[in-house]
Amino acid sequence: MRLEWIPAAVLSLVLALPAGADHHAKPEAGKWVSLFNGKDLTGWTPKIRGRKAGENYKNTFRVVDGLLTVNYDQYEKFDEQFGHLFWKDEFSHYRLRVEYRFIGEQLAGGPGWALRNSGIMAHGQKPEEMALDQDFPDSIEVQLLGGDGKKKRTTANLCTPGTQVVYKGKLDKRHCISSESKTFHGEQWVTCEVEFRGSGPVKHFINGELVMEYDQPQLNDGTPIGKGTISLQSESHPVQYRKVEVMLLDGKE
Repeated sequence: MRLEWIPAAVLSLVLALPAGADHHAKPEAGKWVSLFNGKDLTGWTPKIRGRKAGENYKNTFRVVDGLLTVNYDQYEKFDEQFGHLFWKDEFSHYRLRVEYRFIGEQLAGGPGWALRNSGIMAHGQKPEEMALDQDFPDSIEVQLLGGDGKKKRTTANLCTPGTQVVYKGKLDKRHCISSESKTFHGEQWVTCEVEFRGSGPVKHFINGELVMEYDQPQLNDGTPIGKGTISLQSESHPVQYRKVEVMLLDGKE
């Protein structure tokens, strides 16, 4: 073996790596790291209502042309089979960034409110902690909505399955609170970013614009939520993600 060729070979491998966030690198403060490798669901665990954690019922979550895709082409009807795809690690002080779009038509049997509706669940339960027939993990939901082509419909809203927050200085127990975002019709890509500071302030951004902020995420019994899982939702309308990235803040996970 000619050792002088080793550096060149190593260099060629480095140059072949895609630009941007590192795929599955260890998260670190101040650096975006991808949680999705663009090839498969390594590091992710599905949990679908009525199924045990780890069972990807009817291939709901899959990778299509390099995009993390939620699809229902193997279903006959939705039948309240709400699902979530969980990342393997928990986070506390961090920024989460996804690029998403809604595609196609809603699955028959999906609830009316779930048209062009999905979500990012953060500070959530672990999948193995969920009851078999539990619809949603206790979590802070960043609700993603697509426009219906007619009326205003904000995205990066807040929903609170099993949780509550302090909003505009007062404890707010509403299940969903609308953001101040624009409406996004059709199949355009949208960038949603969320900043969590443990059990402190939370901020939602759409395409770089602050659209919502609140404080003190907590369970319904008042227990502060300082960290938890991240999961992506399946609620009967197909949706795709081309980026799912996280950046640690303050040197904390």
